Amino acid sequence: MASPDNATDGYVPASSSVDDSGDMLSRTASSSSFASVRGRQRTRRGSTATESSYYGDMAQDGPFDGPAPDSVPSSISAFAHHGHRHTHLQQHHLQHETYTENRSRSRSTSISSTRSFRFFDAAEVERASELDRQLHPYRYDIDNDEEAYARIHSMDGFADRSSVVSQDEIHSLHTVTSSGQFNQHVVPQESGVDDIYKRFSHQDATDQPLLDRHGSFDRSTVSGTEFSPPDILQQTVYLPEADLILALAGYKTSLLRLCLMIALCVCTGGVAYLIIRWVPRWRVSLLGYKVPLNQSDWVVLENQWGELSFHSIEKKSYNYPMSSVFNMHKSANKISDDLGYDPIIKTLHYFNYRYMRLLLHPLEGKFEINSDWKDSSWANLTSVRKGLDTITVGERATVFGPNSIDIEEKPWHKLLVDEILHPFYIFQLFSMILWSLDQYYYYATCILVISAVSIINTLVETRSNMRRLREISKIVCNVRVLRESYWSTIPSTELVPGDIYEVSDPSLSELPCDSILLTGDGIVNESMLTGESIPVSKYPATHESIAHFLDSGIAIAPEIARNFLFCGTKIVRLRKPQDTQVSPVSDANEDSQVEQEAVALALAIRTGFNTTKGALVRSMLFPKPSGFKFYRDSFRYIAFMSGMAAIGFIFYTITFVRLGLPASLIAFRSLDLITIVVPPALPATLTIGTNIALGRLKKKNIFCISPNRVNVGGKLDIVCFDKTGTLTEDGLDVLGVLVCRRREKLFSDVLSAAKHVVPASAKELRADWNVRLSMLSAMASCHSLKLIDDELMGDPLDIKMFMFTGWGLSEDGEIYTPPETFDDAYISAAGSPGTASRPAHIYPSSGAESLAPSIMLPPRKLARTIVAAESQSDPATVNPDEANLGIIKMFEFVSQLRRMSVVVKRYRDSDMQVYVKGAPEVLPQICNADSFPDDYEQTLESYTHRGYRVIGIATKTLRNMSWYKAQKLKREDVEKDLDFLGFIVFENKLKPSTKNVIQELEAANLRTVMCTGDNVLTAISVARECDLVYPSAPVFVPHFQSEEIGIKWECIDNAHISLDPSTLMPIVASGAPMRHSATAMRNYTLAITGEVFRWLMNYASEDVIRRVLIKANVYARMSPDEKHELVEKLQEIDYSVCFCGDGANDCGALKAADVGISLSEAEASVAAPFTSRVFEISCVPDVIREGRASLVTSFSCFKYMSLYSAIQFSTVGILYESGTNLGDFQFLMIDMFLILPIAVFMAWAGPYPILSRKRPTANLVSQKILLKLVGQILISVFFQFVIWESVKRQSWYTSPIPGSDDSHVQSSDNTSLFLASCYQYIFVAIVLSVGPPYREPMTKNIPFMATLGITTIIVTGILMSPPRWLFNLLVLTELSLGFKFVILATAVVNFGCSWIGERYIFMNVANAMTRLRRSVRGGRRKVRKQFKVLLEQYEQEFDFL
Repeated sequence: MASPDNATDGYVPASSSVDDSGDMLSRTASSSSFASVRGRQRTRRGSTATESSYYGDMAQDGPFDGPAPDSVPSSISAFAHHGHRHTHLQQHHLQHETYTENRSRSRSTSISSTRSFRFFDAAEVERASELDRQLHPYRYDIDNDEEAYARIHSMDGFADRSSVVSQDEIHSLHTVTSSGQFNQHVVPQESGVDDIYKRFSHQDATDQPLLDRHGSFDRSTVSGTEFSPPDILQQTVYLPEADLILALAGYKTSLLRLCLMIALCVCTGGVAYLIIRWVPRWRVSLLGYKVPLNQSDWVVLENQWGELSFHSIEKKSYNYPMSSVFNMHKSANKISDDLGYDPIIKTLHYFNYRYMRLLLHPLEGKFEINSDWKDSSWANLTSVRKGLDTITVGERATVFGPNSIDIEEKPWHKLLVDEILHPFYIFQLFSMILWSLDQYYYYATCILVISAVSIINTLVETRSNMRRLREISKIVCNVRVLRESYWSTIPSTELVPGDIYEVSDPSLSELPCDSILLTGDGIVNESMLTGESIPVSKYPATHESIAHFLDSGIAIAPEIARNFLFCGTKIVRLRKPQDTQVSPVSDANEDSQVEQEAVALALAIRTGFNTTKGALVRSMLFPKPSGFKFYRDSFRYIAFMSGMAAIGFIFYTITFVRLGLPASLIAFRSLDLITIVVPPALPATLTIGTNIALGRLKKKNIFCISPNRVNVGGKLDIVCFDKTGTLTEDGLDVLGVLVCRRREKLFSDVLSAAKHVVPASAKELRADWNVRLSMLSAMASCHSLKLIDDELMGDPLDIKMFMFTGWGLSEDGEIYTPPETFDDAYISAAGSPGTASRPAHIYPSSGAESLAPSIMLPPRKLARTIVAAESQSDPATVNPDEANLGIIKMFEFVSQLRRMSVVVKRYRDSDMQVYVKGAPEVLPQICNADSFPDDYEQTLESYTHRGYRVIGIATKTLRNMSWYKAQKLKREDVEKDLDFLGFIVFENKLKPSTKNVIQELEAANLRTVMCTGDNVLTAISVARECDLVYPSAPVFVPHFQSEEIGIKWECIDNAHISLDPSTLMPIVASGAPMRHSATAMRNYTLAITGEVFRWLMNYASEDVIRRVLIKANVYARMSPDEKHELVEKLQEIDYSVCFCGDGANDCGALKAADVGISLSEAEASVAAPFTSRVFEISCVPDVIREGRASLVTSFSCFKYMSLYSAIQFSTVGILYESGTNLGDFQFLMIDMFLILPIAVFMAWAGPYPILSRKRPTANLVSQKILLKLVGQILISVFFQFVIWESVKRQSWYTSPIPGSDDSHVQSSDNTSLFLASCYQYIFVAIVLSVGPPYREPMTKNIPFMATLGITTIIVTGILMSPPRWLFNLLVLTELSLGFKFVILATAVVNFGCSWIGERYIFMNVANAMTRLRRSVRGGRRKVRKQFKVLLEQYEQEFDFL
């Protein structure tokens, strides 16, 4: 069977077997994307076991072991969540071998578990997408395509080996004639595809094109001819960038149905149009009929969240080879089929979905994305530099579109139409028409004005937000591009993949597209994309890195990240190559000689929305649906109230008929009930609390790009923190240096200053002179710092290490000097920095080297000492420039290797030195064993256990090494046979607010977790320091044992305590003393590394995984993708997760979390929903407090609006019994002067300063909430009936006139009920205004209290002695003074009953009803969150033991 890597390759034959396809899917269900979690079956293959102790295996140091956030260039890790998740495990072949299928399983399980297909059959989509994954694994982020190829093409990929067809049989199913046509053959029944897949795709198994693996097409016979793609009606597409599964089908519009639909819309006055607009699924049935995708005019597309959309198919004449649109061969070093087959695509069929272009594949007959397209010619750097010709530019512009992240800005009229045709405003329009026909002109006019203001405000805000997002995302500038062998200036929007353009142009401040740097070097700031504020160095690509890029998918592999320029990143510096280099083009004429100057060149790889920035902008525009329960329940409640309105409509229609009212009046009055029960302002109340909370957060420098996440913040269960830069300070301080003493084979004492490492006199050191000088030289040179505008740029750890030495740095003629020294201390004897910046004996004066080097300059006094010591001369007579160190070659830090190295050369020295800096546990693998001190592990454990970060240094000498030979050195040759020098010890201090915030969260019963790339023992120390783990509780760290045992858990404080590997219950060795209390043992903590986390996810049982998730509070050595997966795993057991981090390594986790908070300088980073410009975790409690206050406010406002509608419904319903109603101005006063200000100012209450241990409910339709609401309604209705019955017994009672119009509604019923209901509107707001523990007391909400006071005074004034004009305006009647006091007293008693019922009675009644139902009928118990059940089970097991 053919490789899936090639678009023209063969495919798994649908004809292989009808039964076997289903069996194949069922057999692979345990490892498939869509297998259930419970159904997973793991097989332990081999072992990565080691007999080393926990500190030998886990005591990894500093930022150089694993992808630590402070040291890995952000471009390597920032976007790792888009791709594979096991980069750092590649060194473990066994784990890497099995990880591919498990990673797909775990990732896709989370996808499938949240699917909600409605238009398409969900089961068929599942099976079709699973089959597509089996056929095309590389589209689903399966990283090792060779293994995937072997797995899919092996006999094990099928359930029944006997039914697998041979290659000859496969070839007989489909052949391609010389004319390029597929010959399709009849397939036996036993060789068909799975029935469900056939039903979904609506094609026979033979409709899938299969190309023979061993055959080869003659390109001359097919490349210029037509071919017939298979007729496929439906398909699934996986979009890895958006992590979306799409189902789509092709349609054509029926002209007859279209005409009938137009006629129906006209006849119904547009109602039919509104219906198909609001229910788009009906549009498909009414207007279109299904056709194959390759014949369709439009497609219906549904994503996994059930969101349906329609897209017209664009068709453009093309006439270029298929390889210019789709990847014919994913990798040049893999097996490829039919290398010569590259047919011509005459017409390009495509559509755009969320700014992603899906194109019709001519052989498969399905739509595919081509954002990972690569030109095979890019493998040759020499050919790449020639640029593109005009024909190729036009071809690629057609395929990829303009290079612009240009968000569509709808014109005013379209926005206005979309807003007006929203069901909410249509309902308001219906209400206003109804009120106008019923002569409620004033009220209708006020609602019209309010609605107009609301619409205009929405339009302005929408346009403003879109404009701001466009400004952030859109990049338009002029670039110099090489085309047709000439340089020309074009707008950046005209760039296409494959263009060569100049990036060293001074006018270029921002990168216009995703590119690969070809020449020159630079520093860029990627904070806008990643939230990482540390600038990143970029270097020109090599043939090896280009090969890695061509071999990768959409994700950017670490091997290419240092050469990759991400679109939208700010250019800090991009330097031209230092020496004039050979032009990438041949001389066309004499004028072209001007263009031979050296410039920094880049190759455009991806343009427009295919870029990394485009993907992040899309994630902002189309976020994952939150599915927050409150929003779902609110609309369910609205639907319930609409049903109540329908019942009222029927009831009062019958009542009016009984009263003999006119039919028109019956219609008006009955329809008016609907506008009362479902008030037009009800949906708007959902956003009041959120908008006010956003304003308060903004004042605290916390910005939000996803307002819906504010309320979600009120329901958090767990908060995950990154460590460095989040819990601890960014800047690490060098505690000191430990140097190896060769004679004693022990470490020296801590040397806290550079002058202690290398004293002024070499005689003081004697035998240790070379070791100490090498140590200081390594600290001065083994880094990737850059000098920009006299300021050091790079990783904070490197900056601290370099500044410790007191050395200077020269680069491009600029010299950096430490603040505490004089500049002239680093100036050469010639009086010019030029001598020091590029000594001829360090670097050749000309040659192929094109990058300006860096020179490390020791202080003059130290330089003379160094030179004198090595030459045995008088320090006063030596040339201090001979002590300068020039960096000849650098191997940057790689997370898999956990180290970096440099090759340096001294002035006039024929030898070169290698300095390696890395994690302490990796140095024994590359250093001579006899160079280590005897107390190596003991010292390492001592410092890491106390929370210090430790980095190891090693060296060796390269004898008689020339510059040209050094450039050809390979990393594996440089980093071996080294001599160990010593340790650099860093201390990482907690931020001032860290401990208090952690304690505040723990007091609020919010679990806190550390998720870092740092060493596990360092992480444990920091966790204990900030009280993230329970005081005095034991901490268990795992390490690998034999294959049978798996992982063994050891306590880092007490060797006599371990954990049962199956139950994770503590086991105390027999006779061992117990040093921990029972409470401490109960609250023990797990600390695991990313390697163990990956092993657990792949091999451990579900029970063990869940126990680990609820007990592990420290996750160390976690890669960006593992942080992302940890968040997803916590969400799977029903945790509502917050993730707080400060850098690129957290980008995936920040987006996956329910609430992601990025500590970034950007006002609104696209890396997270929340961005705090205050680099303290104090923003986390602020977000939680505001989220809880917003959620409670939304509940209060929603309940208030619901009660308002119920009270008014009751008032109007009672009046309807007499055939009358409220007056126009009475409605106006209630809605405009009572309800509106009360509802708005009710939301102004601030959050309560103390976080409660109990979280607010988000269940609007729970028994407790509904019982309270129903109770308040009954109380209000009861007291209205009391007033109504009382007024009818009065001697001065004025009865209403049935059927009277608005100007004749005067009656005692109307007046008394109107005034009584006004008090109810006011007092019920007091009852529903929730204060502590989530909001400040009502008395602190001054505007709200003022509103209550003013409205109460006004209503009382109207009751007791209204002005005559107001009396007449409100159409009131006279009441006796005694009855006025009756109304007032009734209002007070009503308030008291409501208050007591809300605070004491209704809750107890709800609890009693629940207990009674369960005892009598065994009613359904509340569905509890999984993690709470797991915690209870653990507590019970612990108590039993």
